[in-house]
Amino acid sequence: MNIEAVKSIYFFEMARTRRTLLQSVVSPVISTSLYFIVFGAAIGARIQEIDGISYGAFITPGLMMLTLLTQCIGNGSFGIYFPKFTGTIYEVLSSPISMVEIVLGYVGAAATKGLMIGTIILATASLFVDLSIAHPFVMLFFFVLTAVTFSLFGFIIGIWAKDFEQLNLIPMLVVPPLVFLGGSFYSIDMLPPFWRAVSHFNPVLYLISGFRWSFFEISDVNPVASAVIILVFLTLCMAVLTWIFRTGYKLRN
Repeated sequence: MNIEAVKSIYFFEMARTRRTLLQSVVSPVISTSLYFIVFGAAIGARIQEIDGISYGAFITPGLMMLTLLTQCIGNGSFGIYFPKFTGTIYEVLSSPISMVEIVLGYVGAAATKGLMIGTIILATASLFVDLSIAHPFVMLFFFVLTAVTFSLFGFIIGIWAKDFEQLNLIPMLVVPPLVFLGGSFYSIDMLPPFWRAVSHFNPVLYLISGFRWSFFEISDVNPVASAVIILVFLTLCMAVLTWIFRTGYKLRN
C-alpha cells in the first residue's frame, strides 16, 4: 500500500474544501437554519409531535441525511470528474499507484467532507431543538457507512459523467426528491395505505429510518433492514468500481 500516494490525493482534495469554505461549510449551515425556520415554524405549529418526539427534533436526522447524501455524492463525483475534464487524470493513472489507492484517496476525502458537514448540521440543529442520541455507536455506524457508500456512488457518477449536466443530474434532480419522499419530514404511517406501500420502494427511506432510530428509537422500518440495504448498496458500488477499473471504462479511452 502506497500510503504517501493516498495521503497526497486525500490532502489535495481536502485543500479544495478550504479554498471553497463559503460554499462548502457556510451554505449548508444557512440552508439547515432555513429548513428549521420554515418547517419548524410553518409545519411545526400544526404538527407538535410525531411518535412523542417534537417535530423539530424528528426532522433532524432527515436533514442530516439530505446534506450527507448530496455532499458525499457531489464531492465524490467532482473529485474524479475534474481531473478527467482537465486531462490530469492521465497523470494519476500513469503513476505507480493502484486503483485501490486512488479510490481510498478520493473517496476518503469525499466521505470526510460529508461527515464534517453532517456534524456541523447536527451542531446547528442543536441550536434550534433539544436533541438526544439514544444509541451513539449505531448513529456513528449509519453516519460513517452512509458517507463512505455514497462517496463511492459519487465516484462512479464522476467516472460515468461526460459533462457537467450529467455530473449534477443525480445529486440535484434525483437525490433530493428521494430524501423528501423518504420520510424526512414525516412518518410514513401518516400516509394512506397505498402511498405507504409505495414508500417502501424508496431506498432512502431505509437510510433515514435507521438513522432516526439511533436517535429516538423510532423507525418506519426495521433498523436491521436499513443496515442491510446500505451494505448491499455498498457491495454493489464496489462491484461496479471493480468492473470499471478492470475494463478502464471512460478512464483509458
